[in-house]
Amino acid sequence: MRASDFEWSDLKFFLAVARAGRLTVAAARLKVEHSTVSRRLAALEGALGAQLFDRQPHGYALTAAGERLLAAAEGMESLALSAQGTIGGADLGVAGTVRIGAPDGFGTFFLAPRIAALAETHPDLDIQLLAMPRLFSLSKREADLAISLSRPKAGRLHARKLTDYRLRLYASRGYLARAGVIDSRAALSRHAFIGYVDDLIYTPELDYVPLVAKDLRVRLKSSSLVAQLTATRGGAGVCVLPCFMGDLFAGPGDDDLVPVLADEVSLTRTFWLLSHTDMRDLARVRVAADFIVDAVARDRATLLPPGGPAKLA
Repeated sequence: MRASDFEWSDLKFFLAVARAGRLTVAAARLKVEHSTVSRRLAALEGALGAQLFDRQPHGYALTAAGERLLAAAEGMESLALSAQGTIGGADLGVAGTVRIGAPDGFGTFFLAPRIAALAETHPDLDIQLLAMPRLFSLSKREADLAISLSRPKAGRLHARKLTDYRLRLYASRGYLARAGVIDSRAALSRHAFIGYVDDLIYTPELDYVPLVAKDLRVRLKSSSLVAQLTATRGGAGVCVLPCFMGDLFAGPGDDDLVPVLADEVSLTRTFWLLSHTDMRDLARVRVAADFIVDAVARDRATLLPPGGPAKLA
């Protein structure tokens, strides 16, 4: 095969495999059969006269030639996205797929109940909400927008502060009835605590148990904040929860939650809205970002309720 047989569209398949590391994952993202991806990669390697990937049992790894092509392919992708956003973005209706990555608590209990308004306003927009306890790589196109607890220090990313949000200690009424009232921070050491699995804390902003009190007995650990909430409602112990989650389940029942030491223990963290520089001006990304910003602005009191002591670090 000659270099003149090079097909620009094959680069889309190359980028998908380079970012996913696996043929099947790349095929799923591109919504094609994995045999199509394999065939397009083979055609690209034949046209360039170079092996771009080492096929290994655990996935596809870029060769030296693949690494060189990756930089050029991403540059071409950036130009294409820029042209789409500049020329077509203002004139075309908002359509296509937008993928939003968010922490599981924020994605499940704040964004998900409000996302219908975005779908109704833009009926041709397909929305993918990834509510998961992890970081999302925008450079690998794992998401078009991501909610983060920290502002990135590197990369071609645009960061916009969404809001501060408050966290407090919560326990169920049933648990406190069995285990006793908690009237001081020192008393926390006598109670079961619910928190994150230490080696699965994906961002340091979540490592707040040491800030609450010394000698806490973290009896139940989970990588999922939603699971921690459910365990707290089930009476497993005391947990640090965002107020927008804990206050949602306030009530008189045994599995309803009440703040613990509300006048003494309060933490503040920040949500950031991240987008890739190449993607942020695309219509589908822009309208989704604006929707999230507006939703947070309208319900800021839910995220950052008044009162409470001075924030902990």
